[in-house]
Amino acid sequence: MTSGRRTPWNDLHRFALLEADVDDESLFVIDPAGADIHGEGARLRASGPVTRVLLPGGVEAWSVTGYHAARQVLADARFAKNARQHWPAYVNGDLGPDFPLIAWARMDNMSTTDGESHARQRRLVAGAFSPQRIAALQPRVERAVARALDELAAQAAEQPGEPIDLKERYAHLVAARVIGELLGVPDSDPDGILDRAGYIESTPQRAAAEFALLRSKIEALVAAKRRTPGEDLISDLIAAQPGGCPVTGAGAGSDAELVGLAQLMLNTGAEPARNLITNTVLALLTRPGQRAQVMGGEVSWGDVVEETLRTDAPVAHLPFRFATEEVTIAGTTISPGDPVLVGYAATGRDPELHGATAGEFDARRADKRHLAFGHGVHRCVGPALTRMEVRIAVQALFTRFPGVRLAVEPKELVGQGTFIMNGRRELPVQGLCAQP
Repeated sequence: MTSGRRTPWNDLHRFALLEADVDDESLFVIDPAGADIHGEGARLRASGPVTRVLLPGGVEAWSVTGYHAARQVLADARFAKNARQHWPAYVNGDLGPDFPLIAWARMDNMSTTDGESHARQRRLVAGAFSPQRIAALQPRVERAVARALDELAAQAAEQPGEPIDLKERYAHLVAARVIGELLGVPDSDPDGILDRAGYIESTPQRAAAEFALLRSKIEALVAAKRRTPGEDLISDLIAAQPGGCPVTGAGAGSDAELVGLAQLMLNTGAEPARNLITNTVLALLTRPGQRAQVMGGEVSWGDVVEETLRTDAPVAHLPFRFATEEVTIAGTTISPGDPVLVGYAATGRDPELHGATAGEFDARRADKRHLAFGHGVHRCVGPALTRMEVRIAVQALFTRFPGVRLAVEPKELVGQGTFIMNGRRELPVQGLCAQP
């Protein structure tokens, strides 16, 4: 195991140990701000595919950054998702309300349930992501992309020569509007639901307030869909309830469960997609040779998206799983109740799988295996939709604005301020004018 004293985070390491009253200086301290997602992933992997870490708030956990080890954890039913049942520190009240990751323990939706409860909720939403439904959504995705491109062009015309943040003014709009189409959020979005879609990096108190506000808006949307259903996921979930009415128990799900599912779909549909659009655009902006190859048809847009998923996965280090019994992974024994995080951004760059060039972006690479969408029963339900919308969004951007370029040096770009997601705070660009 690599000691924290051997890492660039030495000062952070000692401060965290002091604050947490932890004596073991061999613990690897996770940088809460995620300032160097891939560098930290490489250092963790150098300590082994499964490494003991110290999380923000002084909580010890395991980080899994090896591809094969992560795949094993994700497929093993002995790792549960429900903190309310399987994390003794949470059940016993040892974690205070100021624990920075408390929201991930409190979360109660499809992503934090196990067994039949999870399977039942997953069945409810699976139909929305069938090949037929995804194909039917493509024209809507194309319209959302075209609309966002028109807005970009208008802003560029109003502010000639001024940098424009492509993440906020394009990636976010496309990702939020696409998942809004799926859920049935009105185009006008009078309640501002789509503005609040995605991950919020803030204090536990503010995050709880934002979560409650968004939930109240989704409750209102569900009530509106109950009065006037449409062709969308929320209407489908309402229709799945016996008689279209809320139920409890083992049936189609209560209204609270339905709202929770809709909120989960909104956030997980928006955040990874906008990061993936941003990361994919950045990959081509900083690699003119590969950009020329894809623009010339030598490399497919799908290959570019897939290689971005491998090298720059939109989710970096996701909490939580909990061992329900003693489990040995890659020679490391994890005790019952231990929290586990999977380093999705690190697993795709594992040299044991992809060799010495694992950290290099190469859209022509034959083997692009990754775990960006997870694995096992809790894998993402919408990878086909995400791949489609990102491919369409990136291709349309470079086709309409072939002169687009970064407005800053790549080294000036910073992360979004979290170790959980892998995105840039902003992506300032210039050259958003169509060629004559």
